[in-house]
Amino acid sequence: MAETNTKKLRVTLVKSGIGYNQRQKDTLIALGLRRLKATVELPDTPQTRGMINTVTHLVKVEPAD
Repeated sequence: MAETNTKKLRVTLVKSGIGYNQRQKDTLIALGLRRLKATVELPDTPQTRGMINTVTHLVKVEPAD
């Protein structure tokens, strides 16, 4: 049973994945970031944090309100 008031993170792509390895590009797509300056709200889970940690140099992360 999922909680209805789970914490969320707002993730924005601030730098292109061009020039980085395919694993990092695939991680951006898995996060839902397909275009520069695209923003998505994702649940704050260990899996999401791990994916963000892989591409931390390409994204900006802030808590969602």
